[in-house]
Amino acid sequence: MNLSVQETMLDHTTQGFNKKTFIKKLEQDNPQIVACLNIENLQSLNENYSSEQIDTLLYTITRKLNLLFKQHGFDKVLLGRHRGSEFLIALDGDAALIQTILEQMIKENHLINEIEVDYKFAVISNTSQDFEKIILQLRGLIQSQSVGTQSKNTPTEIQDAEALSSIEKCVILSLQNKNLILSFRPLLNTHSDKIDTYEIAVKLKAASGEDILPRVFLPIINRLGLGRDYDLTLVKHVIDLLPLVNESISFTFNLSPFSLRDQNFQEQFFTYLEEKKVNPNRLIIQLYERKTHHDLSRYLKTLKRFRSQGIRICIDNFGSSNASMEYMKHFKFDMVQFDRDYVTHLEDNTTYAMLNSLIKMSKDLQVQTVAKWVDNDEQKKKLRVLGINYIQGFGVSKPLNETDLINRYN
Repeated sequence: MNLSVQETMLDHTTQGFNKKTFIKKLEQDNPQIVACLNIENLQSLNENYSSEQIDTLLYTITRKLNLLFKQHGFDKVLLGRHRGSEFLIALDGDAALIQTILEQMIKENHLINEIEVDYKFAVISNTSQDFEKIILQLRGLIQSQSVGTQSKNTPTEIQDAEALSSIEKCVILSLQNKNLILSFRPLLNTHSDKIDTYEIAVKLKAASGEDILPRVFLPIINRLGLGRDYDLTLVKHVIDLLPLVNESISFTFNLSPFSLRDQNFQEQFFTYLEEKKVNPNRLIIQLYERKTHHDLSRYLKTLKRFRSQGIRICIDNFGSSNASMEYMKHFKFDMVQFDRDYVTHLEDNTTYAMLNSLIKMSKDLQVQTVAKWVDNDEQKKKLRVLGINYIQGFGVSKPLNETDLINRYN
């Protein structure tokens, strides 16, 4: 009987608590700090190693975590596992020391049993009783490290649970009030030497007047299931803007593939487009897919539906993943924006040759090409020689706010 009860409490692979038991323990002990250590490349490892090797790896990680905390004087540590790649840690103590321990764990254990492991972690202090929410917030913090500008050498910030809840409320309120701040980055047409397209970057405006950056609000919006609401708010804002700006100007902006694949989102998008009687060809939707969608045929039909409305489709960060090439084989895109590494490393012969090949391929397929992050004349010169269609960056011009854009092109 005791063994049976114990088995229902533990994760069989790691011998740590399973999620359900872990949360019960949290509610009983009410620890000050909860952290999550995530194995970023677990899916890839599962595809390349046997289940026995992966089970051993995960068990080893739990054992090493437990040992490391004990070495630093933490005898009472709750360890659990959730969603395969997530190791949950809860304890009382100094948050800065816990951060240091996790950094040490990553530094000393990037190679376990000859298997390379990629980690990310997040730490939340001043926790409340809503531990389900805390775990979701930890996941959001780790996701924001992936979409943000944080480098591998940047320390992970310790977050306060009350502050996170406050930010979450600000994001929800800003979205409800449609407080979007749009910034317009000019794209220079290298053939006409004129700016005829602007890429839109979005921030939210908090009630306090402060700006909320995408790396902060996007994980929160996605976690709360508000991605479609956010994208529709952005789409309507851009469509409303079109009549206020000269017909020669187009806008390119990012939308989530999950929104595009949503039937209700599509109907609201097309209905609003029809109501406003604007030229849909002035809208360019940017897509960034890290992985090929499992139902590719159906997804491509969705993209064709958008194109049938006259809307143009662009692949963002082209060349950064196999997915972008896979889509290129099956769908006629209007535009590709190259991954920033191609532009920032133009002096590298290999990078230059690869970009040259991608531009030639795009030209043969009659797809327009965009190079972003262009900051100097040397880059502009090389890109013109390569035959790029558009360049964008501080080497072209600084972004405009919405008021300045309307004043310039009204």
